[in-house]
Amino acid sequence: MNVLKGNPISRGIASGKLFIYKAFTPDIRESYFEAGEEQKHLEQFNSAVKKAAKELDRIYDSLASESPDKANIFAAHKEILFDEEVAEDVGNLILEDQAMPDYAVDKVFTEFADMLSKIDDPLIAARSTDLLDVRNRVLRILQGKEERNLSVLTEEVIIVAHDLLPSDTATLDREKVLGIITEIGGATSHTAIIARSYKIPAVLGVPDATKILLNDQFIILDALKGEVILDPDDDTKEKYERKLTDFIKDEVEANKYLDKPAVTADGETYHVGLNIGSAEPDENIKFADFVGLFRTEFLYMESDHMPTEEEQFKAYKKVLANMMGKPVTLRTLDIGGDKSLKYMTLPKEDNPFLGNRALRLCLSLPDLFKTQLRAALRASAFGELEIMFPMVGTIDDIRNAKAVVDDVKSELRSESIPFNEAIKIGIMIEIPSIALVADIAASEVDFASIGTNDLTQYTHAVDRMNADLVDYFQSLSPAMIRILDTIISEFNKAGKPISVCGELAGDPAGTVVLMGLGLRKLSMNGSNIARVKRTISKFSLSEMVDIANEAKGISTQEEVLEYLDVQIKSHD
Repeated sequence: MNVLKGNPISRGIASGKLFIYKAFTPDIRESYFEAGEEQKHLEQFNSAVKKAAKELDRIYDSLASESPDKANIFAAHKEILFDEEVAEDVGNLILEDQAMPDYAVDKVFTEFADMLSKIDDPLIAARSTDLLDVRNRVLRILQGKEERNLSVLTEEVIIVAHDLLPSDTATLDREKVLGIITEIGGATSHTAIIARSYKIPAVLGVPDATKILLNDQFIILDALKGEVILDPDDDTKEKYERKLTDFIKDEVEANKYLDKPAVTADGETYHVGLNIGSAEPDENIKFADFVGLFRTEFLYMESDHMPTEEEQFKAYKKVLANMMGKPVTLRTLDIGGDKSLKYMTLPKEDNPFLGNRALRLCLSLPDLFKTQLRAALRASAFGELEIMFPMVGTIDDIRNAKAVVDDVKSELRSESIPFNEAIKIGIMIEIPSIALVADIAASEVDFASIGTNDLTQYTHAVDRMNADLVDYFQSLSPAMIRILDTIISEFNKAGKPISVCGELAGDPAGTVVLMGLGLRKLSMNGSNIARVKRTISKFSLSEMVDIANEAKGISTQEEVLEYLDVQIKSHD
């Protein structure tokens, strides 16, 4: 019985069979066959097309009733598969040039995709990605490799992958996923965020997991300690059954606080918000006071094309309706870094997390930015919607973004389209350069939310996706506590609402420090709401202030965490 170790980033315990997920990547070389074998190789191509059609039909049928939008993507893929012009060009390469079928498929599909990607119409350009998806399906069949797809899983499994991209997690069949294991990724990676949002136990940063673990192997995933137990014996299974029982018992105890207000031991009321990444209803909204972060990029990532203004408007309006009339903070498109769109080619950058992403990207693509702002402003007529800009680095960023909002407002007025004229505009504080001028930033905006994931990353110059550097990712270091103290203090002085929507908000230890520093609003994934409310109920405001003041004078994060652990246990 072997044990692998990683970072426990989404609490829970799971056991079951493994599914090793490796996205197919074609490696095709120019190659030809001897004359006289044309019909044999043409039949290979035709046979691969028929098999691909059966796969697409199977996927379509499994999605049609539950997820018709996803099903339509695969219907479009089948149309491409049987496109006469594409099939004719592949056939000609095989019959006339004696090109091997895989090379012919790769060449023709890639050329068509390149041609479409250069067309100005984004709807047509998006078809280039569909062509490449179909190309890869046919090539995989020609090479005799099995299909691997996270959107349609046939049984309950624990997924093992090098990493899961946002596009993978956006289409995850969560009803079939018992747990997640990846080789890279930390507590604030998007795999981690999605896992916590879906309440899926997850351990990330397990070295060589895809090489050591095997398909269908039985394991126990301990996402409390960060352990993967391979081929456990009966005694170990029994031990973890008891541990799971204890975990469930603690969750049940914490859940008693779910539908209660967040009130301290001395009667101070706080506001707990919900982070969401979808327009679909979230059962946790009834336990939250507001939506502190609506990640709109998932609307883009789940689509096979750039969402139109009308599509976005309907989605944002739907969110407002689903959130039971509670305030919703819409974060504008945050693409770049570890998030990409399959239908939009971004320039390759040596340091993408420091590159043209989020607000910077939107300001450089005014048509894309205006389309989203028009949809958001139109939706603001149907509920309490706020707009928040991510990755703000300078006061100029704030002013330039507000200028675009003003332009869009003018357009809507001229078109007699209603919107909330008094809509609140805010920023995410996640870059030290804006944190250090929080007093000036507070005078420019209506509110702010601290994104502790990126703020920690940029403050400590550490890649939060690099599991080898997890010790340097210190969200409660003395440096972070001081910078958080500055931001919260300046916004409180200005009388402007300030909240935290990063992962630190959902951590009980972080809750105590943040409240003690003067924060009154926290927003988090739904899986953390009960535990945070329980923590708040056990402390008085004066106790949290004293704890935060003490933490400010401690020299290292390790010492801070030891101190906080003692304080929290003393209140259990």
